[in-house]
Amino acid sequence: MEDHGVTGARVEIEATVGLPPERLWDLITDVPRIADWSPECEHLAWLDADDAAPRVGARFEGRNRRQDRVWTVTSVVTEADRPRSFAWSVLDRAGDPERPSSRWRYDLEPAEEPGRTVVRHSFEHGPGNSGLREMIQGNPEIASVILDVRLGELRKHMTETLDAMTRD
Repeated sequence: MEDHGVTGARVEIEATVGLPPERLWDLITDVPRIADWSPECEHLAWLDADDAAPRVGARFEGRNRRQDRVWTVTSVVTEADRPRSFAWSVLDRAGDPERPSSRWRYDLEPAEEPGRTVVRHSFEHGPGNSGLREMIQGNPEIASVILDVRLGELRKHMTETLDAMTRD
């Protein structure tokens, strides 16, 4: 099946925020609270009591809403280096961590001004299955429009989430 540019489609935002890296990292890795800040994520929870910490291999489940569509995903933490980086992969129905639906990450570094952080937040669509991939496969004639709209939404939602998180 044709990919239509989905695999590797990427969004990255960068901002300088008024929190030190350690505090921002603590907020980013407080997975259940992300739903308080995100315009798309409705619920997040660690899957196992042993997973209730930002460590590599920990898993969490999220419920998202976009327009009339609601879906649940399982994610696995792939990097947790306090206070520098936090990353996870969203698994598709097959659950293969080598072929995730998407990869997300935050990279933090101290800003020149004390108490501030430069944060880079990124999303990259993986080779795994997703609602985006299914929508494009069902409408290949407008694949580029669908992809552009979704990446724009993700950029907007990532920015809104970071803004809300750092105002908290």
